[in-house]
Amino acid sequence: MKHIFKIMALLVAIAALWIGLLQTSMIPQSYALLLPIYSVVTLGCYGLLMVGVGLMQFPTCPQEALLLQQDIIEAKEFLQRKGVDVGSG
Repeated sequence: MKHIFKIMALLVAIAALWIGLLQTSMIPQSYALLLPIYSVVTLGCYGLLMVGVGLMQFPTCPQEALLLQQDIIEAKEFLQRKGVDVGSG
């Protein structure tokens, strides 16, 4: 339950900052109106970057690959004994 309060406090702080920017003339109002869209796009780009980095650093597990191949062979043999055509591939 504490996480929701942190998130809500952060959202309120961001909204207050955005409204404050709209009220003042520090930046043009046309830019200030687009800040939420820029924020969402930036967050999406960050998310895609993190997924890409995670995929590039994805560990390979040769031992697990061998175990998986053995499991596939056992499953094919089991299904063939039950009369299921599993093909040659």
